[in-house]
Amino acid sequence: MSTLSPTAATSHNSNSKTLLGFWIYLMTDCILFGTLFATYIVLHRNTFGGPGAGELFDMPFVLAETLILLTSSFTCGLAMIAVRKQNTKLTISLFGLTFALGATFLAMELYEFGHLIAEGNSWQRSGFLSAFFTLVATHGLHILVGLLWLIVMGWQLAKKGFTAGTVRRLSLFSMFWHFLDIVWIFIFTFVYLMGGLQI
Repeated sequence: MSTLSPTAATSHNSNSKTLLGFWIYLMTDCILFGTLFATYIVLHRNTFGGPGAGELFDMPFVLAETLILLTSSFTCGLAMIAVRKQNTKLTISLFGLTFALGATFLAMELYEFGHLIAEGNSWQRSGFLSAFFTLVATHGLHILVGLLWLIVMGWQLAKKGFTAGTVRRLSLFSMFWHFLDIVWIFIFTFVYLMGGLQI
């Protein structure tokens, strides 16, 4: 019967604790977003005489945002396949594409915010807009963190290659990025799609 060496056992325990800790973090993020969704649902009709979701949102623009973010999730998945094959060049290229798509999504989100504010529809105008800006901006902040994480990981991968720590951190990033895509699907459905349909 084979047993792990002390070094391998220590590494395995460390990886297990890291993975458990990251899952706990994702669960706390679920609670955070769940709270923000609940707040939005309560306030989404409180427009204070101003425009509602159906009058503000540009659905083709939001759909383009959504497709870009979902594509970034796909390229992230392909990058993790390249990680398992230990293909450094392909991994960096695919994560670079993931970064470009994520940055494009974030730029579009900031453009939408700027457009709404320029038209006098900032977070200060109504309860609906306060809840909208808080929810969507929180997701955008997570996207920014993910992009910064990718920059650091790209540097580590280029300098150190596929070390155990690098592969572990890339796997955690992949989980984080897919989680943000799932959150965005809920935002697209409950905020934009249902809001555009005045539900």
